[in-house]
Order: sequence, then C-alpha cells, then structure tokens
Amino acid sequence: MNPLKLPPFDAKICERSGKQVIWDPVRSKWVRLTPEEHVRQAFISFLVNYKGFPLSHIANEQTISLNGMSRRCDSVIYDRSGTPRMIIEYKAPEVTVSRQVFSQISRYNLVLKVDWLIVTNGLSHYCIRMDYGSHSWSFCKEMPDYGAL
Repeated sequence: MNPLKLPPFDAKICERSGKQVIWDPVRSKWVRLTPEEHVRQAFISFLVNYKGFPLSHIANEQTISLNGMSRRCDSVIYDRSGTPRMIIEYKAPEVTVSRQVFSQISRYNLVLKVDWLIVTNGLSHYCIRMDYGSHSWSFCKEMPDYGAL
C-alpha cells in the first residue's frame, strides 16, 4: 500500500482465500484490503488515537435510504446520545477528491443532517462544518476532536 498523509498505524493484515484482508475494529471482522479500505482503517486509527473518538461511536458502511434507494455512508460518527454528528467519505489515494465526491457526501447529509463532513483520499483531507442557522458551510483548517462534536 502507498504511504498516506496520516500517522502510521498497526494494521492487522493477512491472507484469506488468496486475498489480502485487513481487520476492521469497528465492524469486528476481516474485510478485503483495497486502497480505499486502507485509507478508512488509517483514518479511523487517527480518529481514535489522536482525536479521542470512541471506537464504539463509529459505524462503517452505515446504510441510509436516499430517495427510496439504499445507500451506504463510508463512516458515520455518533455522539454519546446516539445522534449522527459526522459523515466521512473515503477514496483511494489515486482518486482525486472532486466536486462529485463533495456532491456524494452532501446527498448523504440530506438524510443525516450532521454538523461535520469529512472527505479524504489519505493524502488530502477536507473537513466541512455545516451551519444550518445561516444555511451555509465552511472548510475547517483542522479536524475537530471528539469533544468538539
């Protein structure tokens, strides 16, 4: 896997049925190791180990219903009361974070109405703070700690 612009983490990787898999501590299972999954696991490690996010408040592949169709958010972060507060969209490092990616996460937010949107390909990280009072949003210079949610 290519180096990412995230702190190093202790990935549990092995081979199963001829395919590389990585341990996902959120889902408590082995999942196929793809470039996007590598970004997800590195970013989750960053959230837990550097930003104080409880592993138990993260959901991966969270299903939502959007315009009658089933969609999956890559990760959703919940506060202590169980309210969704953040959506994270991961892309492989070779995928450019484009307007289409921001449109995708914005559509998911039509359903969840969270305060924070994160988009990352492991090399570029974007954090957006929603302001529903003024119907606006802004890019943040830094990711919030869990306590700021």
